[in-house]
Amino acid sequence: MGGFDISQLAVLLAILLAVGGVAGVIAGLLGVGGGIVLVPAFFYTFTALGYGGGQIMQICVATSLATIVFTSIRSVQSHHKKGAVDWDILKGWAPGIVIGAVIGVLVAKELKSDTLTIIFGCLGLIVGLYMAFGKSSWKIADEMPGVGIRSVLSSLVGFLSVLMGIGGGSFGVPIMTLYGRPIHRAVATAAGFGLIIAIPSVIGFLLTGHDVDGKPPFTVGYVNLVAFVIVISMTLITAPWGAKLAHRMDPKPLKFAFAIFLMLVALNMLRKAAWG
Repeated sequence: MGGFDISQLAVLLAILLAVGGVAGVIAGLLGVGGGIVLVPAFFYTFTALGYGGGQIMQICVATSLATIVFTSIRSVQSHHKKGAVDWDILKGWAPGIVIGAVIGVLVAKELKSDTLTIIFGCLGLIVGLYMAFGKSSWKIADEMPGVGIRSVLSSLVGFLSVLMGIGGGSFGVPIMTLYGRPIHRAVATAAGFGLIIAIPSVIGFLLTGHDVDGKPPFTVGYVNLVAFVIVISMTLITAPWGAKLAHRMDPKPLKFAFAIFLMLVALNMLRKAAWG
């Protein structure tokens, strides 16, 4: 665990309270996973406070995935009550997702922080472009793919999600809608993807990284416990606020604005990784 002083810890706590609150509102309002917000927020917070080292991005990714364990459980329970989770898809895709997630941890812990930042930036641009310009009418097929394609796609979902520190929604929802699943069922089922991604990856990140220098205080392995507890607490409070707002207003223009914001954040992370 890293060293710290009280004033710096107080600043860290204050910033994380705001980060968790905003992430919860955005997740509830736009139906996007909090990880896509949390990873860059953690990155800017930790680096601004002077925590660095060669693997700070791994801490951001691992801590984000730790929060997803709990937010996904809550989300799956909520969607299941409405009968929206496609359990057949979830069961069929789970083995490949787990394999991809485990490989993702093994790869991520060996990468330099800048390399992982570049990967997040590139994939963040792709996710942002799809959020901004993707159409629900786009289709590849009317049925989910067979075992061969499913094995490849499910492993990719697990692998890429771990490298970005996000749940299954950013990749899982587009894949399922392209294969003919209704958007509400895709979103509900992808919440289950998030849980399947997060559990094995968080175990892996907790068991590694103990010899890494320059970590924020109270970091076990690659998971920062301060950020984890605060963000979970805040998102549980603010996500329902975002969901209520979504019913009172049209989220489409907000989703477009968020997609543009995400792309700008991704570009800035690419800039920082490339030029410092």
